[in-house]
Amino acid sequence: MSTSLFSSFAAGGGEMGQRVRAFDWAATPLGPLSGWPAALRITVDQILASSFPSCLFWGPELIAIYNDAFRPLMGSKPEALGQPFHVIWAEAWTQLSPIAAKALAGESTFIENYLVRVDRSGILEDAWFTFNYGPVFDEHGTVVGMLDTVVETTTQVQSRQRGHAERERLQALLRQMPGFAAVLRGPDHVFEFVNEAYVDIAGPRDFIGRNVRELFPELTGQGFYEILDEVYASGQPFRGDALPVTLDREDGHRYINLLYEPIRDAAGRVEGIFVGGYDVTDHVAAEANLRELNAELEQRVIERTLSRGKAWNVSPELLCVITADGHFETTNPAWHKTLGWTEAEMATQGFRGLVHPEDLSASLDAWAEAFERQQPVLHFENRYRAKDGAWHWLSWVAVPEDGKVYCIARDVSAEKTRQRALAETQEALRQSQKMEAIGQLTGGIAHDFNNLLAAISSSMQVMKIRAAAGQLDDLGRYLEVGERSVRRAAALTQRLLAFSRRQTLDPRPTDVNRLMTGMADLVERTVGPSVQVVLAQAPDLWGTRVDAPQLENALLNLCINARDAMPNGGTITLATHNEVVDTRLAVERKMPPGDHVQIDIIDHGTGMPPEVLARVFDPFFTTKPLGQGTGLGLSMVHGFVHQSGGHVHIDSKVGHGTTISLYLPRHIGPADQEDAARQVAEAPPTGQGETVLLVEDEDTLRDLFREVLEDAGYRVIIAADGAAGLRVLQGQDKVDLLVTDVGLPGGMNGRQLADAGLALRPTMKVLFVTGYADANAVGANGLLDAGMALITKPFDLADLVRKVKEMLC
Repeated sequence: MSTSLFSSFAAGGGEMGQRVRAFDWAATPLGPLSGWPAALRITVDQILASSFPSCLFWGPELIAIYNDAFRPLMGSKPEALGQPFHVIWAEAWTQLSPIAAKALAGESTFIENYLVRVDRSGILEDAWFTFNYGPVFDEHGTVVGMLDTVVETTTQVQSRQRGHAERERLQALLRQMPGFAAVLRGPDHVFEFVNEAYVDIAGPRDFIGRNVRELFPELTGQGFYEILDEVYASGQPFRGDALPVTLDREDGHRYINLLYEPIRDAAGRVEGIFVGGYDVTDHVAAEANLRELNAELEQRVIERTLSRGKAWNVSPELLCVITADGHFETTNPAWHKTLGWTEAEMATQGFRGLVHPEDLSASLDAWAEAFERQQPVLHFENRYRAKDGAWHWLSWVAVPEDGKVYCIARDVSAEKTRQRALAETQEALRQSQKMEAIGQLTGGIAHDFNNLLAAISSSMQVMKIRAAAGQLDDLGRYLEVGERSVRRAAALTQRLLAFSRRQTLDPRPTDVNRLMTGMADLVERTVGPSVQVVLAQAPDLWGTRVDAPQLENALLNLCINARDAMPNGGTITLATHNEVVDTRLAVERKMPPGDHVQIDIIDHGTGMPPEVLARVFDPFFTTKPLGQGTGLGLSMVHGFVHQSGGHVHIDSKVGHGTTISLYLPRHIGPADQEDAARQVAEAPPTGQGETVLLVEDEDTLRDLFREVLEDAGYRVIIAADGAAGLRVLQGQDKVDLLVTDVGLPGGMNGRQLADAGLALRPTMKVLFVTGYADANAVGANGLLDAGMALITKPFDLADLVRKVKEMLC
């Protein structure tokens, strides 16, 4: 050892030699450099040249020699080159000394993510390191020091800890999935998580911590190991439909839709695989016989034994081998029988020239799947041109091997024709059902309106006869009959509009509990003394935004139905509570998710069988005797609730009663505290000279409305159409309230007139008058804007005056 450590490094020159020369070796306990073993000199040389954090601890005192890459690990510690191990890492000596003792005893130690308490600027804090401690030997095999390579992993560990809570949340969601799900880690695919659906299909096993090959030996040869390996290596996801899988259980032969999705770390490297899918065995059971018939043939395609055998010549399936350039290397006689092309003609053209132009893109994707990605293609369909120019639908099975693709194609043109015929038949059936429903609807309307018209006509005829005879005493009674028939006709119209969701609503923030309490007496009087009405109200019920009178009408209708279902009396419960509709319930009941106010109307009556329950919302469908029900009650409730953005659900069982649940969207904000309409109704219906612009195209109605409003103390300006009304609004006259019919002639309807007027007079109120409340003409979804109201023909003229008074207060 004539060459000293100093001279060996100095001879190297450059930065390394300068760094060694700058260090005062004589000031350390290391002794003369020339006495150092060659192994130590080589180790020091490697440490200083390495870009990996490395440190050599020499001698009994474990004196430190380290490279520049190791310095950041020292944190705020002073220069420690030449200092003993226990001085440099005094705060962690208790944790690290056992590791050092192993190294000095000749044993290498690797520890990943080891927690150490370190001194950072005078503050002890937790840090994680990955250590690799190994002994350093001299020429005689004696341990003379230890070499430490170390990487601080604090950031990675803390990141994983932060992600742990998120993983637990995601795993909770995965456990609730209807499909199976699992998480695999590492290239060996070790199970980290499985949900209950995965256990159901795979059977009970000790999953966590074991790899796929160890846990599922029965999958050997089924291709799943290889697909997992490919996904992990390539980072490309795999999706497969109706894949056969055989598991070690009694009913282990299943079919699954399968997804392998790579899981990446922060750097984008694949660190695991998410496994998800569904058991679709039942969906493919209908194809089992066909698969069994073709199993031997498809196997021969894969094994390339179909080249010239008897099955090749007699098979009705179209068999072929396609080369890498897309040409048919060989085809069986079925091609000539089906498409008219001979084997020689097929050999001279590629498949691209035979595929229908609309199917070419998808066919090229299937070709890439088979040839470029070496994946089987099962049951792919496209159209091929026959020699006579006709197009035939073919269903393909293609298996790549040795640079070629072996294929089976089946002509499914006849099946496609049958499918089209079936679709046309189904469409004809739907049209027939639609016409039947229209016939039932118009028949019901004709029956009810003819009765009402008969009552009105008869009353007018009697009045005419009696007036001619001078008998005027009873005319008031016949007038009342006629007015009552008109009101019934108006109610029938409102029910029809509610069923079709075309009535105009006046929704306001509503306290449903207060509304139900206020109408409890009405319900009790209506259902009679044999039925008890119970309110079960949630004390913290959310608010909702709804047309309160329409809701009262709907609840009263439902209570009457509940009473009729309990002919011997019983109890009707009106319950309210808050309901958060999650995604599962929303899909199940075909309603939007979110916060809802739920109203339940519960009876313990006769209940409904399934065939009745399926039709309860049909217009004019009723189980009551003739003359005792119109069949529009539930139709009206259904239309009103859905127009209000809600949903209706019915649970019923024969002999056990019925529960009808109304779901209304939650509204954030205070409910209306007082019924303004009731206040106005109690006040004298007289004006104070306010100006009303009345726009009505019907001369008779316009004159009547003007007289009534002027008698009530209002100044009235009239117009016969939207254009004339707009000219008034563009003028200088004061207008406090616009009263306009919705359906106006001349190209401008009442809503358009109101919008134009509000642009000129933003504070003006608007009262719509209409006999046909078209939601699209009045407001979006039949909902009115603030400052607007609507009154529907026919109505009492006193109601018109009260409505005007209410809006001008």
